[in-house]
Amino acid sequence: IDVFLARSLLEKLYLFQYPIRPASMTYDDVTHLSAKIKPKQQKVELEMAIDTLNPNYCRSKGEQIALNVDGTCTDETSTYSSKLMDKQTFCSSQAASNVSRYAAAVYKKGELHLTPLHGILQLRPSFTYLDKADAKHREREAANEGGDSSQDEAEDDVKQITVRFSRPETEQARQRRVQSYEFLQKRQAEEHWVHLHYYGLKDSRSEHERQYLFSQGHGLAENTELIKSPSEYLMMLMPPSVEEENDKPVAPSNVLSMAQLRTLPLADQIKILMKNVKVMPFANLMSLLGSGTDSTAVLRCIQQVAMLVQGNWVVKSDVLYPKDTSSPHSGVPAEVLCRGRDFVMWKFTQDRWVVRKEVAAVTKLCPEDVKDFLEHMSVARINKGWEFMLPYDEDFVKKHPDIVQRQHMLWMGIQAKLEKVYNLLKEHLTPKKQEAQSAHPLLVSGEQRVNMAKAKVKQNYGQLEKEFQKQKAEIKSNDTSAKMDVSNIRIKEEPVSDEEPMDTSAYEGVNNGIVNGLHAEEDSTDSLNGHLPGGCIDRVAQELKAFVSSTFKKQFVLTLSELKRLFNLHLASLPPGHTLFSGISDKMLQDIVLDTGCKQILVPFPPQTAASPDELKVYALWEAGDTYDQHRQVLLDIFSKNYRVRRNVIQNQLSQECGEDLNKQEVDRVLK
Repeated sequence: IDVFLARSLLEKLYLFQYPIRPASMTYDDVTHLSAKIKPKQQKVELEMAIDTLNPNYCRSKGEQIALNVDGTCTDETSTYSSKLMDKQTFCSSQAASNVSRYAAAVYKKGELHLTPLHGILQLRPSFTYLDKADAKHREREAANEGGDSSQDEAEDDVKQITVRFSRPETEQARQRRVQSYEFLQKRQAEEHWVHLHYYGLKDSRSEHERQYLFSQGHGLAENTELIKSPSEYLMMLMPPSVEEENDKPVAPSNVLSMAQLRTLPLADQIKILMKNVKVMPFANLMSLLGSGTDSTAVLRCIQQVAMLVQGNWVVKSDVLYPKDTSSPHSGVPAEVLCRGRDFVMWKFTQDRWVVRKEVAAVTKLCPEDVKDFLEHMSVARINKGWEFMLPYDEDFVKKHPDIVQRQHMLWMGIQAKLEKVYNLLKEHLTPKKQEAQSAHPLLVSGEQRVNMAKAKVKQNYGQLEKEFQKQKAEIKSNDTSAKMDVSNIRIKEEPVSDEEPMDTSAYEGVNNGIVNGLHAEEDSTDSLNGHLPGGCIDRVAQELKAFVSSTFKKQFVLTLSELKRLFNLHLASLPPGHTLFSGISDKMLQDIVLDTGCKQILVPFPPQTAASPDELKVYALWEAGDTYDQHRQVLLDIFSKNYRVRRNVIQNQLSQECGEDLNKQEVDRVLK
């Protein structure tokens, strides 16, 4: 059979799928009363007559519907002018979004002619007349409730109205409005209807249009798309890639194929593994990723999806609870869940044990959500609480002190946020002492280490004394050796010496006097690792000055608290071993701020403010080198006298000091 492609009705041919008709309705020339279409939306409305004389038609029901819709009055706006439901409206909906694979075919004299369909529309009854009936019913009820109130009473009922002026719409607000359902509905309603005329099956116009379903020319030049070799035609019918995808067995959602996992990028592999396992030592992660994987690349990727807790990696909360999701137990949004889980993770950085009641009391979350958090990273112990499920990974801490220090700074930033959100008390911030603690504590003071060393020396002294006496008997024949005194061969108790400090763990160096990655003492100029060499101090100062300069050029005004938060975020983005990890004190940071052309603005905040001391220290860029330097300085002087100022006062002061009248846009820019 020869196949031809007809193009005459291309992008004009629609397939209408009518519903199964009732016995009182026939789809013929008489029943199609009117038709209209919205071409862009491919939406059609057909009005079709109902045979009211058919024995299957319920006349009383038709009269009741017409009465409910139009009431007793009959005019041009009436839906049913005959006081009888004698017609039905059908509205269309798209049956398929992609109709490119469908065509209408006509077979004639051994030839098959295909015309691609532009749309497939399913027609369904429209019940808008019921809405009209409801509106009439509500109007009648309102009229009955209103009664015969006089015109005077209506005039006395005066209501106060509020006039508001709309603000200029931002680009983000405009995008939300354009994507909203109401806007799309309004835009669809604005498209005008195109009225159509129905031609019957035997009409001459229908006969003429039907001829366009046949290909007008049978020459090869017009049908080159259908001239393919058998192999090419078979490839078009059965693409191999689609078949391969369909043949792949679908694994359950909780099953992870290592073979498929290793085909993904390294970052995706680590994210999927951490999301499934939730808590993992670094050594185990490296073994799962296979031999030949670069540990530096793994460390860089793991910090994007996990946090370090007791030397082990725990998946981040926002990976388990993505944005716009909610709790399956309580419906709490993901943001609140992440905050609560971060609190649990932070508690485990302070102690190996956590009590569920304490977590629930602080986070105010339901018991099921709290239990989920704890089961992710700990094991329940009877009469003790929840213990972190993995032992403290001391090997990782010793091998990667830079990572440990950076993670500690991130935890200090999280702690500051949790303190503000949950109003944490002192007992929440200090770790509880456990009598039977099975792993190394995170923090061991120098005094504790000295006492431990003394006890160890006393324990071993007896054994060492016996060994010395044995050696003394063997060398008794030597006169010079015989003069040796036992007291001269004491074990050197180096840890007990006050002059030479003991070697402390990496956590001591990290936690010693740091708040949000900075020294808490303003007068301290020492770094985390002691005094820095002169050349190193210069490099640190240059790096810090570059950060402060770029930050103030973007923001102009910052509190010390916000500057420290931005600095910690900057530290987290730096590679391991960077010079800024040597430790920066608050005093050094403030000195650098003043050295970069900024000034401290002494804003007179009210005495009853709840802000922290760091939030009350305000620094501003005094000279940025642009045209608004003078205006900005005037504005900063104003705020140094009062922390709250009216806009018209600011505008008047700017005009007086600068000698020019600023328009609204310029004032807004200076204020911003």
